[in-house]
Amino acid sequence: MLGILVLLGIGWGATQPLSKIAVQGGAGHFALIFWQACIAAAFLGALLLIRRKPLPLTVETLRFALVVACLGTVIPGYTFYRSIAHLPSGIMSLIIAAVPMLALPMAVALGRDRLTGARLLGLLLGLAGVALIALPGSSLPDRSMILWLPLALVGPLCYAIEANYVALHNDLKADAIQAMFLASALAVLLSLPLVIGSGQWINPVTHWTWHNSVFILSSTLNAALYATYVWLAARAGAVFASQSSYVITGAGMVWAMLLLDETFSPWIYAALALLLGGLFLVSPRPRRAVE
Repeated sequence: MLGILVLLGIGWGATQPLSKIAVQGGAGHFALIFWQACIAAAFLGALLLIRRKPLPLTVETLRFALVVACLGTVIPGYTFYRSIAHLPSGIMSLIIAAVPMLALPMAVALGRDRLTGARLLGLLLGLAGVALIALPGSSLPDRSMILWLPLALVGPLCYAIEANYVALHNDLKADAIQAMFLASALAVLLSLPLVIGSGQWINPVTHWTWHNSVFILSSTLNAALYATYVWLAARAGAVFASQSSYVITGAGMVWAMLLLDETFSPWIYAALALLLGGLFLVSPRPRRAVE
């Protein structure tokens, strides 16, 4: 199980620099959201066909899928593709670590979790980590990049809201793969008018570039890794599976150095240490060891 967890984090970490390469191909953000949703829907739909399990098309399930499509794909996809075009991929990997820290205060406010001294310290460490990215003069290659940090943080905020929404509606008759297929299909329908209305429509077959190949790899990898995450959470528990966040953050920075030749200042490495420390304190501890 531990080996699968590590491979999961390494693979997901690679999707950040791969997505940046795809953005550099010139495709619009709405086009990228649309085709990523199409690839995810096709991959998850194939899994459903293999399983031969019918979809529970109820009002509750469709409402759940609609919220997940907006908070998990369309809105964070827009902010991600806009901001990663201007920010280093490694910085985007660091920002992803903020998701549990944003989700915790919401869970506490909803009465679904409690705030301890250790978790409060974790929140403060996470805030300090983000501040180290934004404040020092040498942390970012170009100080104008700081203007894109608030937009980059919208994605983690959406994921945090989504996580709490999913936790509040965990009594659906649909399993995770069914729900995510419906969410991906709805994301296709939601993003189609956006991509057409914005004039960003592209046919990847007739306008093929190597950036398209990278994008397909990234989107397929993301869908496959999500399915793996669902399987791991079912087998080993959600708490154990959530520990992949540590690997994703670190691996994302390593992949950025390998694939994009990015370099980071000492301030960024200090921010990484603070964010990982905060993530460790904020994340719930498993009640028993996983074999």
